[in-house]
Amino acid sequence: MADGGCGDAERAGPGGLDLLGLVPGAPSCPHGPALLFVKTSQGKEEGRRFYACSACRDRKDCDFFQWEDEKVSETRLAAREEYNRNHQPSFTHRQNVERYKNFVLLPLSKRRFCQECQQLLLPAEWEEHSDHQFLCDVSTAQLKTPSKLLHPLENKKTNAQYLFADRSCQFLLDLIIGLGFRRVLSVGTPRLHEMIQTKASQEEDFRVRSLLLDIDFRYSQFYTEDEFCHYNMFNHYFFGGEAACETCRKFLYQDKGERVIMVADPPFGGLVEALASSFKKLMAMWTETEKVGHNNPEMPMFWIFPYFFESRILEFFPSFRMMDYQVDYDNHALYKHGKTGRRQSPVRIFTNLTPSMIVLPVEEGYRFCALCQRYVSSGNQHCEICNSCTSKDGRRWKHCVLCKKCVKPSWFHCNNCNCCALQNHSCEKAAAGCFVCGKAGHKRTTCPSLSHTRTVCQADKRQRQKTLKRVKMGICKTSAIKHAIFFRKKVKNKKKKT
Repeated sequence: MADGGCGDAERAGPGGLDLLGLVPGAPSCPHGPALLFVKTSQGKEEGRRFYACSACRDRKDCDFFQWEDEKVSETRLAAREEYNRNHQPSFTHRQNVERYKNFVLLPLSKRRFCQECQQLLLPAEWEEHSDHQFLCDVSTAQLKTPSKLLHPLENKKTNAQYLFADRSCQFLLDLIIGLGFRRVLSVGTPRLHEMIQTKASQEEDFRVRSLLLDIDFRYSQFYTEDEFCHYNMFNHYFFGGEAACETCRKFLYQDKGERVIMVADPPFGGLVEALASSFKKLMAMWTETEKVGHNNPEMPMFWIFPYFFESRILEFFPSFRMMDYQVDYDNHALYKHGKTGRRQSPVRIFTNLTPSMIVLPVEEGYRFCALCQRYVSSGNQHCEICNSCTSKDGRRWKHCVLCKKCVKPSWFHCNNCNCCALQNHSCEKAAAGCFVCGKAGHKRTTCPSLSHTRTVCQADKRQRQKTLKRVKMGICKTSAIKHAIFFRKKVKNKKKKT
């Protein structure tokens, strides 16, 4: 998860916050074009729309905010543009490439890395960073694994860099090679990218190539413009402009039959809808570059995400299926391999490839289910009633006759809620209904009153605008009459004096 964590942000909060998406002409912050949101309240009409940062869900990280209908002055626009410029990196990507070339020519004793600024230092810059902590004698091996040299950014909603453990990274690479892919579009997966780059530099017969798309510009210190693009996966924004976009487009072109796959590992606190929109645009770029007569209607993809987001991902990508493989991370306390029960990593691989093609390691307990035609974890038992291996979290689930589906082993059927839940759950939550009409049994997105509410809301808004216009006209008219009367009196008084 190296780009921009837990809970579905599109439905977050008691106030009801809906993402409307990226719209043409949207204002920008340092992270690119802002996204359009709307606040909703239960049983009430749609609230006021506003723009906010696409990458940062926390206002402390980026405080950009603007109402959709707000009139922004020229002075404020100029100040915003200056602010955006001032919050860009000190060096361009091209400058960083030149700096790297000079850095590797230095003797080992003069290779220094500023741990506070997270920057490779040339000898002329030592004095400027004299009161900072250095990492000295930076080796070539360290330069080839920047994800271990750089401090991970751990804001889970913006750029949560929970980096693949070697086990998961090696499995993904072996799987990619085994499936016949030779180009990997690594979206927010720096650890996988550097493993591919390292192998390519060490093994002559290694033919896999990778392009890293990431919001962390620090990686530009270690990779050329053909190996890394500064990219925001929440608004499909290439910071390098059309040149960077063209680099990505060229990489996606399948020359000499080299098949391409996208591997994305977004931060779990990010907006699923925004991510899906960006991934679809990357897929569209691939479709445009594909030769006529290609067999795949959709670009092959691995989306690494927690299993509890399955329904949201399938909402945008119905062709995707979730694999049982547990992805683990080096620098995450919970997402580790080898744990049991509820302590197991919840992170899975969602893919549009045929499930039977995804061979999981038998030595880790995975086995092939002939009925489901896919590999499953050891605790995932086939349910004859559901006709599927139903477990999502690695534990053996049980079938509830009343719910007509399999549920977690710790859940029990609640007659009040008419569904299965934890034994000590609060039944009050079941009373909470739709945000629009307040009734139970459905959610806001499927509310039959939604379209009616919006129509009424728009009609009321038009009526308010008309009333406001009339009031303004009335005020202007009254003011003009008063001014005319005052002027006439003034003229009469002057005539009397003369």
